Amino acid sequence: MNLDFSDEQKQLRDQVRRFLKENCPPAAVRAILEGGDAYDAKLYQGLADLGVLGAAIPEEYGGVGLGHLELCVVAEELGRVLAPVPVASTVYLGAECLMQAGSEDQKQAWLPKISAGEAIGCWAINEGSGRMQPSKVALTFDGKTVSGSKAPITDGEIADFAIVLAKEGGELSLCLVDLSGSGVTRETLDSIDPTRGQAKLTFDATPATRIGSAGDGWHIATQVMDRAAILIGFEQLGGADRALEMGRDYALERMAFGRQIGSFQAVKHILADMYVSATLARSNCYYGAWALSSSAAELPIAAATARVSATNAFQHCAKNNIQVHGGMGFTWAFDCHLYYRRSNALALTIGSLSTWESLLIERMSAGNVEAAA
Repeated sequence: MNLDFSDEQKQLRDQVRRFLKENCPPAAVRAILEGGDAYDAKLYQGLADLGVLGAAIPEEYGGVGLGHLELCVVAEELGRVLAPVPVASTVYLGAECLMQAGSEDQKQAWLPKISAGEAIGCWAINEGSGRMQPSKVALTFDGKTVSGSKAPITDGEIADFAIVLAKEGGELSLCLVDLSGSGVTRETLDSIDPTRGQAKLTFDATPATRIGSAGDGWHIATQVMDRAAILIGFEQLGGADRALEMGRDYALERMAFGRQIGSFQAVKHILADMYVSATLARSNCYYGAWALSSSAAELPIAAATARVSATNAFQHCAKNNIQVHGGMGFTWAFDCHLYYRRSNALALTIGSLSTWESLLIERMSAGNVEAAA
């Protein structure tokens, strides 16, 4: 059984890696971190021109029509370079939601723009900290407009549209909101990783259209986040691998007491542990990629497994990369903190690690009950 990507998909990976090497060096990430721009607009348009943003979008909606396996390959490369672009919010969540549950008019209005890099989306589900539950939703939808606030929302300050979870009567619905409409207020929030900005969105009778059926919002949102968890997991995997490479390279270059620090047993143990966590995450992400591309029944468990292992791996590798670099690793001049920032930012995207650990336990327990019955 071949559990690897195909030769064509590997060629796509090489092409995207070359493009990102030329257009997204660490200096480009630092320019967003230290500058006034919220994201790298030139890089984002370049990805659109390359066909990356429309990789999984059908051709009839302006996409390339490849598939989710190819999008997983792309996601890993974006994660390796910490690309400061809103791909996760727009493509993994926004486009995915529209493809799964949007009306024909909604798809025709937004998917071609997403593929062309002309529209940025945001996933406006959160209302405060902690695990998101249906009971926490206070924002309302009256059939035509939404009112209330959502925070923190990744890419909320730059988005052109938002997908909002709202209370409609006694049930929850998903709504599509054009953020150029009336009654929208944005507030930029502080974040550990300013290259993936956070915002608070407030709506005051803002025009909106429902996605899917009334009362089906939580079900749709859960399905979309499961699919996005695998794609974000590949970004985390790419970041973990690159952090491991950085630590390895420094351990081979840095000399202490006349020896490479990589020859010291303590450093070897750190690097070995990083390799184990990254390899475990790769195995689980590949399982998730299969489930995503085939819409397998195992998708919910595969998504939670990939999310948990990839989050652990990226945070572990980013933290220990700093450790291997020693005192230099804590300085602004080295790039270690860029990976540490992103690892913690992604750990909170679409729910915290503890949330996904709980989901994994719940889903596996439910599966065991069904098997026993």
